Amino acid sequence: MRSATIQRKTRETEISATVSIDGTGVSQISTGIGFFDHMLDQLARHSLIDIEIVAKGDLHIDFHHTVEDTGITLGKALRQALGDLKGITRYADVHLPMDETLTRAAIDISGRPFLVFRTEFSREKIGGFDTQLVREFFQAFTMNAGITLHIETLYGINEHHIAESCFKAVARALKAATALDTRQGDRVPSTKGAL
Repeated sequence: MRSATIQRKTRETEISATVSIDGTGVSQISTGIGFFDHMLDQLARHSLIDIEIVAKGDLHIDFHHTVEDTGITLGKALRQALGDLKGITRYADVHLPMDETLTRAAIDISGRPFLVFRTEFSREKIGGFDTQLVREFFQAFTMNAGITLHIETLYGINEHHIAESCFKAVARALKAATALDTRQGDRVPSTKGAL
């Protein structure tokens, strides 16, 4: 099983994240931020990666530190769980429809972290959740997972649908990119021989 647990403790947050790439999408998420928990549940369910996260943060200030540090911790756990990257599919992309919204995500498990995020929100909040934190999460996750990630919402109206389609699209792309390719065998999917 490709799995890992990472713990991160700062003066602002204390977070534990466990991932099992070859799971069934089971999640146990507790960040203290209801909407964020819902998004992370979607990430697990649709990637089929088992994810367990316990996060305690300075929510009395705002949600920023908890969301960003969860992205850092989850990204590091995914990177560690991927191990030597031998045999993975590496590239994947998906178009994810959610009612009136369509979002696409493309991933390269490259070892070269980079995020392109072309998603706009017309409101600052979904309930009490700052919409700008969607990007902050993916930025932290991408940098620490060592992946190239492109997310673009092509169209949409409902803020909840826009945010959720981002998480679901990334989940489906992660599922495909982390899958083991039997034709790849024990090779790293790069002409360089390393990622």
